[in-house]
Amino acid sequence: MPKTPYPRPTLRRLIKAHTNLPQTKNTDILVYLDYVLFLQELVKDAGVRARERGASAVGEQDVRRVVEGTLRKFEV
Repeated sequence: MPKTPYPRPTLRRLIKAHTNLPQTKNTDILVYLDYVLFLQELVKDAGVRARERGASAVGEQDVRRVVEGTLRKFEV
């Protein structure tokens, strides 16, 4: 069996603890993929922000500036 990039039982337990809804077999996979997409989008937006201000690297302030907008894109 191939190793997953995250602890699957732990993620399933966390999802179950925070929702009162039943889970399908692949709920944890979908949550993990959404998380990875969120992080990619956050890094991309922070990079754009850093370039706009003329920085050579992404800093904490760049991430803080774009995190709310990125979270809004992923709102359910």
